[in-house]
Amino acid sequence: MAALKALAAALAAAVALIPGGAGAACRLALILALDISGSVDAREYELQMGGIAQALENPEVQAALFAQPQAPVHLMIFEWSNGQYQREVLGWTAMTGPADTAAVAGHLRGWRRDFSRGSTGLGAALRYAAARFEDGPACWRRTIDISGDGRNNAFPMPRQVKDSGFLDGITVNALVIGQSPMSETTRLSDIRDLTTYFRDRILHGPDAFLEPAWGFEDYARAMQKKLLRELQPRLIGWVR
Repeated sequence: MAALKALAAALAAAVALIPGGAGAACRLALILALDISGSVDAREYELQMGGIAQALENPEVQAALFAQPQAPVHLMIFEWSNGQYQREVLGWTAMTGPADTAAVAGHLRGWRRDFSRGSTGLGAALRYAAARFEDGPACWRRTIDISGDGRNNAFPMPRQVKDSGFLDGITVNALVIGQSPMSETTRLSDIRDLTTYFRDRILHGPDAFLEPAWGFEDYARAMQKKLLRELQPRLIGWVR
C-alpha cells in the first residue's frame, strides 16, 4: 500500500509538470447531492448532514483526501427535492488539510433546512450537478455522488438527462438509503428494489457504483465507505 501511494504521488507530480496542464492542479471534483424531499423528516435530515461531517472527520477518509497535496480534491455540496429546488450548501472548496474538513464538518452541523418540498427530482438534481462543474475547477475526474431514499417522480426523468449528453465525462455514484419499516423482510425488499432502480436509472460511467445505507442511522458508515472507494488513486486514465 505504501509503494502504491508513493507511485501515485510520483505520477501526480509528473502530470502537474506537463506544460499547459492547468487541470493537473486537481485530481477529483466531487459533488455531493443530498435528498431532502418530503420523505426525509427533520431527524433524518440531521442524520444525513451529521453523517457527512462524521465521514469527513474519519482518519481513513482524511488520509485518502490528503494523499496527494499537490493535486487536492475539490468538494461541492447541494441539497435537492423537487424538479425546481436545488440549494447550495457548500461552494467549491479545496480539501487540503484537516482544517478544511473541520470547517466543512462544522458548517454542515450548523446548517439549517429550508422549507421542505415534497417530490423527488433525481433527474433535475443530476442536471443541476452537471452544470455546476462548469464553474468548478478543472480536474482529472468529475464525480456526482447522489444520495436518495426514493424513485424520481418529477421532471426531467433521469434517463432523459443521461441520454441528452449532460453527463458525458462525468461519473455518477449513489448512496441509496433504505426506509426503516417494522419488518426486516420489508426493509430488505425495499433496499433491493431501490438499488435495482438506481443501478438502472441513475448510475453513469464505467466505474460507477452505489453504496446502500440501512436507513439514515446507517448513513455515516455508508458515506465513509463510499468516500474511501471514490478517493482511491487511479494510475491509468487520470487525465481526460
